[in-house]
Amino acid sequence: MKTHNVVIIGSGPAGLTAAIYAARANLKPLLIEGAIIGGIPGGQLMITTTVENYPGFPEGITGPDLMAKWRAQAARFGTEIITADVDRVDFSKRPFEMWCGEDHYRAQSVIVATGAKAKWLGIESEHKLENRGVSACATCDGYFFRNQDVCVVGGGDTAMEEALYLAGLCKSVTIIHRRKDFRASRIMVERAQKNPKIKWLLDTVVTEVLDVEKNTVTGVRVKNIVTGEEMVYDTQGLFVAIGHQPNTQFFQGQLDMDENGYLKTKAGTTRTNIEGVFAAGDVQDHVYRQAVTAAGTGCMAAIEAERWLAANDLVIH
Repeated sequence: MKTHNVVIIGSGPAGLTAAIYAARANLKPLLIEGAIIGGIPGGQLMITTTVENYPGFPEGITGPDLMAKWRAQAARFGTEIITADVDRVDFSKRPFEMWCGEDHYRAQSVIVATGAKAKWLGIESEHKLENRGVSACATCDGYFFRNQDVCVVGGGDTAMEEALYLAGLCKSVTIIHRRKDFRASRIMVERAQKNPKIKWLLDTVVTEVLDVEKNTVTGVRVKNIVTGEEMVYDTQGLFVAIGHQPNTQFFQGQLDMDENGYLKTKAGTTRTNIEGVFAAGDVQDHVYRQAVTAAGTGCMAAIEAERWLAANDLVIH
C-alpha cells in the first residue's frame, strides 16, 4: 500500500491552502475532501452567497466560486484530491492510517482541517432564509445590514461580541435570550448593556423567522417562555450566535481537545499533541473563524509539516 508524505483531511480554506503549499514543496499531498459524514467539500464558504471580505476580490465573489478557484489552484500544482468522508483514523503508530469506509490510506504526516459548523436553532424557516437575512457570522455579513434593525440570538460571549460588532454598523441590535442570566462574562454583558443601540428580549425564544414567501427576513415570531405570550418582532436580519461545533468526532481519544471539542495546538504553531499531526483552520480556532485566518494556518501547517518531515528524514521521493 502506498504511503503519502502528507494527507490533508478537509477541503475548506485551511485544507486547500495547505495543499497548495505542500504541493509546491513537492510533497505530492493527498487531500480528502468531505471531511465528515455528510460534510460539504469546500467547507462553510460553500453555503455563503457573497464574500466581500476576502482580499483580492474587490467586487466580491460567491463562496462556491472562491472555493472552485482555490481547488483548481491546489490541483494545478499536483495535489491528488479524492471526494470521500474520513470515518476512522489511527494516529497511534506511524505511518498514520485513515479509513474512508473500506478505503485505507497511510501517511507520514497529517494535516487536520475538518473545520466547524455553526449551531442553529433548528427552525425550518431559519434554514430556508439562511444567507437571505439569517446568518451565523456578524463579521462576515454585518456589512450587508448597515443602518438596519437586526437581532442576535444567544447569551454567551460570542453573542455579546456579535451584538457589539453589529452595533457599530446597524441602526439597532436586539439580543434575544431564553433566560435572564447569561453564560457570557460579566464584563461582556456590562459592555453590551451600556451600548445605547442594544436592546434586550429576555426569557424569550424565536419560534419562526419571517418571511419565507418574500425570501427575505422581515421579522421574527418570538415567545416569552415565562408568560407564554407570543408576538412578531420586526427585524431585517437575524444572527444566530449559540456556538459552533468543531468536526472532531473521529479524533476523540487521539488528539487533545478543549472542553468544546476544538483541537489544541501548541502556541504559535499548528502542532498537535502527536508529532507529525497538525491542525489548521476552524477545527482549532474558536476565536476568529474567518476564511483568511484559516488560510493562514493552512499555510503554517504545510510549512511545519514539510520541515518536520525533512528534519526526521521521512520524505518519500
